[in-house]
Formats: sequence, structure tokens, C-alpha cells
Amino acid sequence: MASPPPGQQTEQPHLVSLVLQSKKALQHGQQLCSKANSLSNASAQCSLDVLTLDAKVKWITEAVLEQLKLAANVAKSIEYKRAQLDKQVKAWDVVRSKRTEALDNILESLGAQLVPPGFHQSSSGSSLFGSQHSIDGKNGNAIFNAQQSPSATVRDNPFDRHGKNADRTKWKTLRDFVDESAIENVLDTLESDRTRLDDIMASTYDYPETLSAAISSIRESLPSSSNVPSIEDILNAQQQPSELMARHLSSLTSHYEQMADALRESEAGEIFGEEDLQDMNRDTEELPSIMAELEEQVLSIEDTHQQLVTAKTAAQERLTTQSLTLDNLDELGEIMSDMLQKQQDVENDCQELLDGLQERLLIVEDLHHRFIQYQTSFKKLLVEIGRRRQIKEAVEKVVEGMILELRAMTEEERQVREDFNAEHGRHIPEDICLCIENPPTRWDVVPREGDVRESLPEVESDLLAQAKEKLAVVDVSSAGTESA
Repeated sequence: MASPPPGQQTEQPHLVSLVLQSKKALQHGQQLCSKANSLSNASAQCSLDVLTLDAKVKWITEAVLEQLKLAANVAKSIEYKRAQLDKQVKAWDVVRSKRTEALDNILESLGAQLVPPGFHQSSSGSSLFGSQHSIDGKNGNAIFNAQQSPSATVRDNPFDRHGKNADRTKWKTLRDFVDESAIENVLDTLESDRTRLDDIMASTYDYPETLSAAISSIRESLPSSSNVPSIEDILNAQQQPSELMARHLSSLTSHYEQMADALRESEAGEIFGEEDLQDMNRDTEELPSIMAELEEQVLSIEDTHQQLVTAKTAAQERLTTQSLTLDNLDELGEIMSDMLQKQQDVENDCQELLDGLQERLLIVEDLHHRFIQYQTSFKKLLVEIGRRRQIKEAVEKVVEGMILELRAMTEEERQVREDFNAEHGRHIPEDICLCIENPPTRWDVVPREGDVRESLPEVESDLLAQAKEKLAVVDVSSAGTESA
């Protein structure tokens, strides 16, 4: 430093002012750096909190997703069990359709089978099933009333008085002897139980859909992983401003120290040259730009810190939301438990009903078989009556021939005896062989004592021919089934 002339000492800048400016800038810089350091430390802690909260959210999310998978499996299980029940019910419906159709067909066939009037009593209340107590009774013969059946006439009715030209539209059919009300009761009970089965199954119809909707709702409420910003990028973004501020603070410290030294030297009598003073002024003039840059870097650090605070707040909110999600999941678990129990109860009730329905189908099948046997036996009855009529007519013809022959033999014998008595009787004393005057014994052929002459109902030839034809078809079908 040069020692200027005494006249130039008053023109030198006031060093005290420069030192104060430098000190003030240093203090402000220290405050800004301290603030930046505090923000960096807070950011580090906040980053740790964000990572911790995010880890909790992820862990809970993964656990919830696993539970939702189990819930989805439960929904699929319920849906599968319902499908199996539906399959069983549909299979039963197919069997029912076949058996009820077969029953309708045989009833229609019975309605087409005419019963000659001579085969039944005149009572309008006649019914083959009038005496039955239960249509599903163990005794198959319980469906027949022997006193009112078409065959009763064979034993009890008088000989058929209806001519062959009688109006057949007034004749009864085999179906007239069927207890239609008992059949309707069976079918009505069948339909009632089938409707009850639908009602029971409908109680869990919406379970899979309800569970799926609840699962979707909970899944949609879960946060996405993209909501958390990159902690590394934020911390890296703070690193550069922090380093720059450290360099600026170091510059401010050096500048202040230099100015303080210059003031002490000045106070000691040192006179600074023009060039030195210009350097001091230039350095001091640069302080505002340095301070502005420090403040800008602090704002940058503050901004990144705010991002972390926002991320922490968001993570905390997600964690709070997760608590609600867990509550919803617990509620879903209780609902699923109730649904599973209800579904099991429905399966048990449906299985019990299906077992009962299967038994009722066996009753329908048994009715079908009984009516087939009924129809077949009636056709055989027609054939049997025709056979008996042939035998009866053959026997009557033999009896009539015997009677005619006996009468002829008796008349011939009477004539021979009269001729003998006329020729020889007057020569024989009356007290010898008194029986010689007796006529021959007259004979007659009558039923055995206690028996009555058999009377059979009339079976017209076309009905008999139809019966034989259909029985022949049945015999061929039976033979084919046995050989197969």
C-alpha cells in the first residue's frame, strides 16, 4: 500500500462503513446458511418419515391385496358351489320333464282305451283308486278297488245287456278309473317343493356379485405407488444449493476478515492506495448479488423441503385412509363368514329338498309303471275274457249236444219198451217183474250243486283284435330288451 499525500486522506472511502456492510452480509449469510442447514436436516428427517410411512402403506396395501385375493377366491368358491347346485337342479328338471311327460302320455293312452259297459258296475263313483289311502303306499294293489274295477263284472255283474251297436261315445275309459286328484296332489307337491328350492337358492344369488363389488371398491381405494416422489432426486436437488451456499459463506467470511484487517490497519495509521480502495469497493458492491443468490438457493432448498413435507402429509393421509380400508376389510371378512355360513346352510337345505324331490320323482315313475301294468293287464283281461268266452261256448255246445243225444236215446228207449210191452206184456203175469212197465229215465246236464252258470261281458271283435295287436308289440319289445 502506498502512502498518499495528506490531501488525499479525506477522499478515501470510509472503511468502517465497508466493514459494517461486510459484517452485516456475513451475518445475514450465516442466518441463511443456518436456515438452509436446518431445512436440510429437516428434509433428511422428513425423507425418513416419508419412506417409513410409504413402507407402511405399501405393506398394508400388499396385505390388503392378499386378503382381497382370498376374498375373490371365496366369491369364486360360492359361485362354483351355486353352479354345481344349478347343475344338479337342471339335471333333476330334465328327469322330471321326462317322467311327467311319460306319465301324461300313459294317462292319455288310458283315456283312449275304451272299457265295455259290461266290465264295470253302473255306479258313477267307480274308481280303481277310490280305496287307496296313500298314492305312494308300499302295497301296489292298494291303488285298485276290486269291488269297483272293470273286472268286477266277471264275478258279480249280470250278463252284458248292451248290444254291439251301442254308442261308444258314452263308454268309460281306463282313465275314468284313475284317481286324478291324487295324481294332481303328487304333481302339485312336486311343483311346490321345486318352487321352494328356487326361493332358497335365490337367497344367495347375489353373493358373488356383492363380494366382487366390495372387493373392487376396496381395491380402488388403495393408493398407487406413483404418488410418492423420488426421495433421492429431492435430496440430490438440495445438495448443489447447499454446496454453493457454503462457498458463498466462505467468500463472505474471507471478505469480512479482509475488511476487518484493513480497518485495523487503517486505524493503525496505514494509508491504502487508490487501487486497494477500488478493490474493496468492488468486493463490497458484489455483496448484494451474493446475498440474492444465497436467498435464491435457500428458496430452492425450502421448495424441495416443502415437496417432502407435502409427500409426508400425503403419505400420512394414505396411511389414515388405509386404516379405513382395513376397517372395510374387517367388515368384508365378517360379511364373507356370514355368506359362507349362509351358503352352506343353503346347500344343506337344497340337498335335503333335492333328495325329497328325487323320492317324489320315484313316486311319479312308480305311477307310470303301475299305469302301464294297469293298461297291459286290462288288454290281457280282454284277451282272457275272449278266451273264456270261447271255452264257455265250446263247453255249452258240448253240453247241448249231450242233452240232445240223451233226449234222443231216451225217446228211442221209450219206443223200444213200448213195443216190447205191447208184444209180450199181455202174456206175462202182472206180479212178475213189476218194473217192466216203467219208462226209461230222462236225463239233463246241469251245473254242479252250488255253482251258477257263468256269465261273461261282451268284448267286441275290434277291441279284442286291438288288444292282441298291442300285446304282441309289447312282447316283441320286451324280448328285444332282454336279449340286449
